[in-house]
Amino acid sequence: MTMTDKAKALEEARRVVGYIEADDLSDADKKAIHDESIANFNENVNPGWLEYRKSVSTDAAFIEWTDSVDHFEDLNGVQFIDCLGGFGIYTCGHRNPEILKTVQAQLDRYALHSQELVDPLRGYLARLTALITPGDLQNCFFTNGGAEAVEMALKLARLATGGRWYISTVGAFHGKSMGAISMGGKGAYREDYIPLIQQVQHVEFGNSEAVETAIKNLVTVGEKVAGIIVEPIQGEGGVIIPKEGYLKELRRIADDYKVALIFDEIQTGMGRTGTMWRCEVEDVTPDIMTFGKAYGGGIMPITGIIARPWTWIDKLVENPWILGSPTFGGNPLACAAAIATIKFMLEHDIPGMCKRKGELFMAKLGELQKKYPTVLVTYRGAGLLICMEFPEAEVGYAVTKNLFERHIMTAGTLVNAKTVRLEPPAVLSDESIEKVFAALDESLAAVKVEFGL
Repeated sequence: MTMTDKAKALEEARRVVGYIEADDLSDADKKAIHDESIANFNENVNPGWLEYRKSVSTDAAFIEWTDSVDHFEDLNGVQFIDCLGGFGIYTCGHRNPEILKTVQAQLDRYALHSQELVDPLRGYLARLTALITPGDLQNCFFTNGGAEAVEMALKLARLATGGRWYISTVGAFHGKSMGAISMGGKGAYREDYIPLIQQVQHVEFGNSEAVETAIKNLVTVGEKVAGIIVEPIQGEGGVIIPKEGYLKELRRIADDYKVALIFDEIQTGMGRTGTMWRCEVEDVTPDIMTFGKAYGGGIMPITGIIARPWTWIDKLVENPWILGSPTFGGNPLACAAAIATIKFMLEHDIPGMCKRKGELFMAKLGELQKKYPTVLVTYRGAGLLICMEFPEAEVGYAVTKNLFERHIMTAGTLVNAKTVRLEPPAVLSDESIEKVFAALDESLAAVKVEFGL
């Protein structure tokens, strides 16, 4: 970096800080932000991301600039109703004022921790998380992103059991770090990184007999299994809901073979599916559970795991860093956000709100499915984790694109391209819901004509 580069960097940093701190932007500022954002993504981020966005927004010209409650706006004040929810982040809404107030108060006190003194908020949050999770889940470890939480769960299962093998499922999505993607169930995300963790067997999701057979065969040939990892509902896999009793059977199998049962509740948890945690539907307590997305209230990134006492072996007490030591995991701002989120969810019964609004969504989707059966093949969901399934991926993309043109934001799933999710904030207003379904009606009609369905 030359002195000229440093001078340019300082000049640009000052200008961008000015944009951030400005109460209003001039038309010239807006144009500069728009044009420079496109150039920056093409040159310094990844041009492929803009090409991907064009499949929905046609020209990638919308620059996200502010948000509130159930919508966000671009630089020019164009509002989009949020039916994507940041893939599950915004259960409590955008910039929830109650959560934001708590985070701002903590920011005025101190933002990050010394890494050495006792940070009280981490302890309070761990205690609260133990209180709102099933059974005897007790010990928490906080991380920053979902894949990182999954890594901790996988490591803890090995520490606790001494095993080395994992059983995962076809169609699973647990993140894209090396350990997490080893558990993933779609070849396109795995094949460029093979060999991954070798001691993984993938079985059919929803088939508990296949899980038991895999473990039995491994044990028979002298291998030791560390854990079973499963999403209670496969979110990225296309909102695939297993038959009733599946989770109970996994609990029995884990007990019989003395392996750790890991539930990945990063997307299904924190009220999204109509209960605080999806595993509560079958009254099953895992040995290790991951959480994230909505856990930070749509304000701060925070994820983590909570585990039953038997998994917290002496080695973890003797060496507290053996599991991991993320610099920013469980930082005060993130913990403040999560504590305020738990408070807000309990005070306003967010799981119940997701359940009631989810039932309304499902009823309205039922009406549209009867009206456009050749376009909307089927739909399914729990709470406000809902998906629409179409005859082929191109049809789903076309519906998404039409919705975007009508200022409704949603998206497909990463594993099953034929499905489009509806994952709005629980605080989505009745007025916004009516607008969403009016736009969906128009979009389905347009796509029916476009594809001759």
